[in-house]
This record gives sequence, structure tokens and C-alpha cells, in this order.
Amino acid sequence: MITILDLEAEFAKLTPLRGRTPETTEAERKGSGGFATLAPFRDGNIFSAKFSGDGAWERHPNGDELVQIVDGSATLFIMTDDGAKSYPVKAGMMIIVPQGTWHRFHSPDGVSLMTATPKPTEHLTVDVEDPRTLTASQLSKTVEEKWR
Repeated sequence: MITILDLEAEFAKLTPLRGRTPETTEAERKGSGGFATLAPFRDGNIFSAKFSGDGAWERHPNGDELVQIVDGSATLFIMTDDGAKSYPVKAGMMIIVPQGTWHRFHSPDGVSLMTATPKPTEHLTVDVEDPRTLTASQLSKTVEEKWR
């Protein structure tokens, strides 16, 4: 079955979530009007989002995530063997985040983005410099696993 999305109309429906933090809960994200599920795709979903602030560290253990910056700008932080690397991204850019890689966005002025995200997504619910420093026990207490 074919799915055709009017991205301009879909993004017009969103209300930006301002002041996002790593501790922003799933319920707050969903209730903000700043995030939407657009369509199922392969083993995950296509999402749209408008927000400013700091996202939580997250990773996708079952596949790469495709991110397109639609409007605004952000800094993408990717956790590497040498620590966090930062990448400035802006409207018109696309990112492929490798499977299992911890990453997050910082956007003080706001960003609109669209993702093709595999299930599940593991979101940290605490703010840490390096998510790899958490023990298995700490991870189990601070990760929200999403099968949305």
C-alpha cells in the first residue's frame, strides 16, 4: 500500500516543545504537540518533531536511524570510542545514525526534523555526559524502551 505524506501540512500541525530536557518524559513529549508519528516504515516508524532545548541520549539497537533536518538547526552529539563528537546540522541536511550508537540533539533556537526510526528506541531518562559509563543496573533504571 502506498503512503503519501504532505510534510508541509504535517509540520504545520506541530506545536514546538520549548525547553526540552533529557528528563522530559515520554508523556510530556507526546502531550506537547511537538512530536507526531507520520507512518509505519519497515521495522519502525516515520516521526516528525519540533523542539528547542536538549534531547536525551538515545540509541536504536536494531537498525540505523535516518534523520532529516527540515527547518532550524541543532548540534548532533554522537558517542564515539573517544567520547562525544559534535556535528552542527541545519535545514536541508540528512544524517544516518549507525545502529546502536548513542546520540542526542541540542537546539537552543529550535529545530524541525523528520526521522525513520527502527524499533525499539532506548531513551535515557537522566542527563549524563557519557551514557556508556552507566552500569547495567543503572541503565535498566534509566532507560525508557519504546516499541512505538
